[in-house]
Amino acid sequence: MERIAPVEPPYEDSVAETLAAMMPPGVEPLRLFRTLARNPRVLGKIRGANLLDRGSLDRSDRELVILRTCARCRAEYEWGIHVVVFARRYGIAEEKIAGTLLWDSADGRWSRRERALVRLVDELHDAAAVSDDVWSELAGLFEPDQIVELLVLAGFYHTISFVTNGLAIELEEHAARFPAGEPAI
Repeated sequence: MERIAPVEPPYEDSVAETLAAMMPPGVEPLRLFRTLARNPRVLGKIRGANLLDRGSLDRSDRELVILRTCARCRAEYEWGIHVVVFARRYGIAEEKIAGTLLWDSADGRWSRRERALVRLVDELHDAAAVSDDVWSELAGLFEPDQIVELLVLAGFYHTISFVTNGLAIELEEHAARFPAGEPAI
């Protein structure tokens, strides 16, 4: 059960404006955003920190980092939203989507690039640091500005995972669910 109920319409004007800016036209705001709207200042800060724009990263790389971060945090809410709204659209295969929950970073089904991204997320999650080994891999695959974005992206989705899990936000009806059973990672 959700710990804090999401706000319901009619929204305060400033909240309505922020929520409208966060969603495609005509789409009801996500429960996460409506729950964050209990604190409009925080909602605005989260909106401002959005990294889903056309940054320097390939969108499938960005989504792999988000999915793996949410998987490692056991944040089914955010993982499920990203599967249905972004990951499939940006060409991440169903097997690899499930792999974000089920495969370790050494699994041979990851490409070299994907393995580097998964290792980055795993090291940040487990140690809040990046080994020289992983750094060398990343430096051979990504530009410095991209590596900065990858680090911030993993940190941002740790924050979102903490929020969705801490508030026990109810899963969206249309979102994907974790495969049956406990994730292997």
